[in-house]
Amino acid sequence: MSQSSSETGLHLHAPAILSLLRIVVGLAFMEHGTQKLFGFPAGDHAIAAFSLLWFAGVLEALGGLLIALGLFTRPVAFILSGEMAFAYFMAHFPRSFFPALNGGDAAILYCFFFLYLVFAGPGPYSVDAAREG
Repeated sequence: MSQSSSETGLHLHAPAILSLLRIVVGLAFMEHGTQKLFGFPAGDHAIAAFSLLWFAGVLEALGGLLIALGLFTRPVAFILSGEMAFAYFMAHFPRSFFPALNGGDAAILYCFFFLYLVFAGPGPYSVDAAREG
């Protein structure tokens, strides 16, 4: 007979895991921005200031940091979810309908994770939670 998460107590850890997931995803997302803006890590091309890619880099670097900190989580997550939907349909979808073929897996996952944060909030380990409590 299998045990549900409520029987094992796993559900008690869900808020902390949400915070951990938010931090990890925020930091990973921030790398995409720092790569575009500063060539770190391992970027060998400079992008023009105020270009579409530059704005994406700013959103990703600053937005990723804010998500990792859990500061202004819901509005930032809403903006980043939209950015990733835009990026997917602009850069990936024209190549193929299938994300596995068009390289858009990460954009879709980021888009829906950020959309989830809009509704779930940042979790207990965040600047937003500290400001509220």
